[in-house]
Amino acid sequence: MTLQSYDPASGEIIWQGPVDGPAQCHAALERARAAAPLWARTPLEERLAIVRRYAALLKEGLEPFARLISRETGKQLWESRGEVSAMIGKVEISIAAQAERAGTREQAMPFGRSVLRHRPHGVMAVLGPYNFPGHLPNGHIVPALIAGNVVVFKPSEETPAVGAHMAALWTEAGLPDGVFQIVQGRRETGAALIGGDIDGLLFTGSAQAGRAFRHAFADRPHVILALELGGNNPLVAWDGDPEAVASLVSHSAFITTGQRCSCARRLILPIGAEGDRMLDAVLAQAAMLPVGAWDEGEGFMGPLISAQAVDRARWAVEALAGSGARILLPATAPREGNAAFMGAAVLDVTGIAAPDEEIFAPVLQVIRVEDFDAAIAAANNTVFGLSAGLIVQEPALWDRFSAEIRAGVVNWNRPTTGAASTMPFGGLGGSGNHRPSAAYAADYCAFPAASFEATRIESLPVPGLTP
Repeated sequence: MTLQSYDPASGEIIWQGPVDGPAQCHAALERARAAAPLWARTPLEERLAIVRRYAALLKEGLEPFARLISRETGKQLWESRGEVSAMIGKVEISIAAQAERAGTREQAMPFGRSVLRHRPHGVMAVLGPYNFPGHLPNGHIVPALIAGNVVVFKPSEETPAVGAHMAALWTEAGLPDGVFQIVQGRRETGAALIGGDIDGLLFTGSAQAGRAFRHAFADRPHVILALELGGNNPLVAWDGDPEAVASLVSHSAFITTGQRCSCARRLILPIGAEGDRMLDAVLAQAAMLPVGAWDEGEGFMGPLISAQAVDRARWAVEALAGSGARILLPATAPREGNAAFMGAAVLDVTGIAAPDEEIFAPVLQVIRVEDFDAAIAAANNTVFGLSAGLIVQEPALWDRFSAEIRAGVVNWNRPTTGAASTMPFGGLGGSGNHRPSAAYAADYCAFPAASFEATRIESLPVPGLTP
């Protein structure tokens, strides 16, 4: 079988190659298992030197790599450049996090010393998403390799070229054979990989897949799971200049054409004139957001990853309308002849039982509420808990919101999509499994081993026994 990927803006074939089946996945895992002991024993400074060479190669080839990301995902070039820059920055951030959170500590004891060390799990499977096909798997791979793990990586079937480029860079950086490998394919390849002899699964993707993985590994407790999943994220806009509010909403809901797990899916506004003014500004700006191909100059949104993704989004919008939602801004088809393009859509779902689901597209649902108590209740009315935001001028309301909201990333007067790599990133409930990534990835890439150590063998007194 052959796997192909396409530029969603043009339909051009970007990459094609064979699909790796169970036999290829098994062979990759065997090579990884054989390489694991030596890599784990490799001095940390040698591992860091290779990782830093990888960062240098990323920096040298930033522009062509960014263009590849844009071609394969359809993202605007400015955004792809930012993605590669984040991959470069991840290296030093991961090195610092490893030293801070998973380094070696020693304390003198009367008999000698107590020592805390961190050891690698072994063979880590990494499954990557298509929306940030470089940055998100990179956020697992870099700390896993620093910790001394070996990695088998399966990119999204939508973005195999980006994964192949990353694999080539790791080889050029000098990783020993078997330490980092790539398998290409669809869901069946991923199933073969995680069904094999692994010690950890590091996954970024949908909540549905995350639920399946929880069930699949229920009887394999030795396999550590780190799940970064989606969210039905709320943004409460309570007051402020309507144009400024609209810009924050656009960057929360429509950036990356709505294909970020941290995008705002629900906009919660007060009933009344203040809420009306903010909503009018949001609708006016959303209707004017520039949509175009990545190579057509600076735009804000590109296509979705595929025409099928647009079909799923339009079906979700139609289902909401059928349940009583009012369409405030219909999704346009901005590029005739290319069904992968979709404009922003806004619906008012106040008073209807909207499904608690993530629509991975530029679709925003508006909920109007009577007071701030109702706003917090509406924001927390979800099984997810990834990101949330509040736009408000009063600090006391922010203090209350930040204390009561159930989410792992909570922003004030900033987009819900804003997150620092030097901070943890992850969510609650359906959004993860309490193993946040970014700076906290060091926590799940190694396990602590605590030791009492004495250099001399000495007899210990045994109460009740005579000498």
